[in-house]
Amino acid sequence: MNDHAIAEELAEVVRRRGLTVAVAESLTAGQIATALGAAPESAEWFRGGIVAYSAEVKHKVLGVPQVPVVSETAAKAMAEGVNTLLGATLSVAVTGVGGPGPQDGEPAGSVWFSVADDSVTASHRQFDGEPEQVLEQTVRRALELLLAAARRH
Repeated sequence: MNDHAIAEELAEVVRRRGLTVAVAESLTAGQIATALGAAPESAEWFRGGIVAYSAEVKHKVLGVPQVPVVSETAAKAMAEGVNTLLGATLSVAVTGVGGPGPQDGEPAGSVWFSVADDSVTASHRQFDGEPEQVLEQTVRRALELLLAAARRH
Protein backbone atom coordinates (compact mmCIF):
# COMPACT_ATOMS: atom_id res chain seq x y z
CA MET A 1 0.00 0.00 0.00
CA ASN A 2 1.37 3.45 -0.86
CA ASP A 3 1.30 6.50 1.43
CA HIS A 4 -1.85 7.91 -0.19
CA ALA A 5 -3.74 4.63 0.27
CA ILE A 6 -2.62 4.35 3.90
CA ALA A 7 -3.73 7.94 4.58
CA GLU A 8 -7.10 7.26 2.93
CA GLU A 9 -7.68 4.18 5.06
CA LEU A 10 -6.58 6.09 8.17
CA ALA A 11 -9.09 8.83 7.32
CA GLU A 12 -11.88 6.30 7.12
CA VAL A 13 -10.97 4.61 10.42
CA VAL A 14 -10.51 7.81 12.45
CA ARG A 15 -13.69 9.38 11.11
CA ARG A 16 -15.69 6.26 11.90
CA ARG A 17 -14.26 6.10 15.44
CA GLY A 18 -14.40 9.83 16.18
CA LEU A 19 -10.66 10.23 16.64
CA THR A 20 -8.49 13.26 15.97
CA VAL A 21 -4.88 13.10 14.82
CA ALA A 22 -1.79 15.27 15.30
CA VAL A 23 1.86 14.91 14.31
CA ALA A 24 5.19 16.08 15.68
CA GLU A 25 7.91 15.92 13.09
CA SER A 26 11.59 16.56 13.05
CA LEU A 27 13.38 14.51 10.42
CA THR A 28 10.44 14.56 7.98
CA ALA A 29 9.95 18.36 8.17
CA GLY A 30 6.19 18.30 7.57
CA GLN A 31 5.89 15.45 5.08
CA ILE A 32 3.64 13.38 7.36
CA ALA A 33 1.34 16.36 7.89
CA THR A 34 1.24 16.89 4.14
CA ALA A 35 0.14 13.29 3.57
CA LEU A 36 -2.55 13.56 6.24
CA GLY A 37 -3.79 16.93 5.03
CA ALA A 38 -4.32 15.46 1.56
CA ALA A 39 -6.46 12.62 2.90
CA PRO A 40 -10.26 12.65 2.58
CA GLU A 41 -12.17 14.94 4.96
CA SER A 42 -8.95 15.79 6.81
CA ALA A 43 -10.51 19.02 8.14
CA GLU A 44 -12.76 16.83 10.29
CA TRP A 45 -10.06 14.78 12.02
CA PHE A 46 -6.57 16.17 11.41
CA ARG A 47 -5.73 18.67 14.16
CA GLY A 48 -2.38 19.67 12.65
CA GLY A 49 1.29 19.23 13.21
CA ILE A 50 4.37 20.79 14.67
CA VAL A 51 7.62 20.69 12.76
CA ALA A 52 10.25 20.80 15.47
CA TYR A 53 13.38 20.60 13.37
CA SER A 54 15.69 22.29 15.86
CA ALA A 55 16.50 20.89 19.28
CA GLU A 56 15.47 24.19 20.86
CA VAL A 57 11.94 23.89 19.45
CA LYS A 58 11.70 20.29 20.64
CA HIS A 59 12.64 21.40 24.16
CA LYS A 60 10.67 24.66 24.38
CA VAL A 61 7.52 23.81 22.43
CA LEU A 62 7.08 20.05 22.81
CA GLY A 63 8.57 19.59 26.28
CA VAL A 64 11.43 17.29 25.31
CA PRO A 65 13.78 17.02 28.30
CA GLN A 66 17.50 17.68 28.01
CA VAL A 67 18.32 14.36 26.34
CA PRO A 68 19.65 13.55 22.87
CA VAL A 69 16.90 14.54 20.45
CA VAL A 70 17.29 11.32 18.49
CA SER A 71 16.14 9.02 21.27
CA GLU A 72 13.16 7.10 22.61
CA THR A 73 12.68 9.67 25.37
CA ALA A 74 12.58 12.54 22.88
CA ALA A 75 10.14 10.76 20.57
CA LYS A 76 7.76 9.98 23.44
CA ALA A 77 7.88 13.56 24.74
CA MET A 78 7.20 14.88 21.24
CA ALA A 79 4.14 12.64 20.83
CA GLU A 80 2.74 13.55 24.24
CA GLY A 81 3.53 17.23 23.72
CA VAL A 82 1.75 17.52 20.40
CA ASN A 83 -1.28 15.63 21.74
CA THR A 84 -1.56 18.12 24.58
CA LEU A 85 -0.89 21.23 22.49
CA LEU A 86 -3.30 20.35 19.69
CA GLY A 87 -5.93 18.46 21.67
CA ALA A 88 -5.72 15.28 19.61
CA THR A 89 -6.74 11.80 20.66
CA LEU A 90 -3.96 10.15 18.64
CA SER A 91 -0.55 11.36 17.55
CA VAL A 92 2.67 10.20 16.01
CA ALA A 93 6.11 11.70 16.44
CA VAL A 94 9.31 11.06 14.50
CA THR A 95 12.87 12.06 15.22
CA GLY A 96 15.91 10.68 13.50
CA VAL A 97 18.99 11.02 11.38
CA GLY A 98 18.42 11.34 7.65
CA GLY A 99 22.11 11.42 6.86
CA PRO A 100 24.49 11.37 5.29
CA GLY A 101 26.40 11.53 8.60
CA PRO A 102 25.58 10.54 12.19
CA GLN A 103 23.91 12.75 14.84
CA ASP A 104 23.73 12.41 18.64
CA GLY A 105 25.76 9.23 18.38
CA GLU A 106 23.15 7.66 16.09
CA PRO A 107 24.03 6.53 12.56
CA ALA A 108 22.32 7.83 9.44
CA GLY A 109 18.96 6.12 8.96
CA SER A 110 18.28 5.76 12.69
CA VAL A 111 14.68 6.83 13.42
CA TRP A 112 12.62 6.83 16.61
CA PHE A 113 8.82 6.77 16.37
CA SER A 114 6.28 7.32 19.11
CA VAL A 115 2.51 6.98 19.12
CA ALA A 116 0.45 8.59 21.86
CA ASP A 117 -3.20 8.00 22.65
CA ASP A 118 -4.31 6.54 25.98
CA SER A 119 -0.73 5.34 26.37
CA VAL A 120 2.61 6.18 24.77
CA THR A 121 4.70 3.68 22.87
CA ALA A 122 7.96 4.03 20.99
CA SER A 123 9.81 2.00 18.43
CA HIS A 124 13.07 2.28 16.54
CA ARG A 125 13.97 1.55 12.94
CA GLN A 126 17.28 1.60 11.12
CA PHE A 127 16.60 2.48 7.48
CA ASP A 128 19.05 2.05 4.63
CA GLY A 129 19.51 4.34 1.67
CA GLU A 130 20.14 7.93 0.77
CA PRO A 131 18.56 10.70 2.89
CA GLU A 132 15.55 10.94 0.55
CA GLN A 133 14.93 7.21 0.89
CA VAL A 134 15.21 7.40 4.68
CA LEU A 135 12.58 10.17 4.67
CA GLU A 136 10.22 8.19 2.43
CA GLN A 137 10.51 5.10 4.64
CA THR A 138 9.97 7.21 7.76
CA VAL A 139 6.78 8.82 6.42
CA ARG A 140 5.43 5.40 5.40
CA ARG A 141 6.18 3.86 8.79
CA ALA A 142 4.60 6.79 10.66
CA LEU A 143 1.41 6.45 8.62
CA GLU A 144 1.36 2.70 9.25
CA LEU A 145 1.76 3.25 12.99
CA LEU A 146 -1.09 5.78 13.04
CA LEU A 147 -3.35 3.40 11.15
CA ALA A 148 -2.53 0.50 13.46
CA ALA A 149 -3.22 2.64 16.53
CA ALA A 150 -6.50 3.95 15.09
CA ARG A 151 -7.64 0.39 14.38
CA ARG A 152 -7.04 -0.56 18.04
CA HIS A 153 -9.52 2.10 19.24
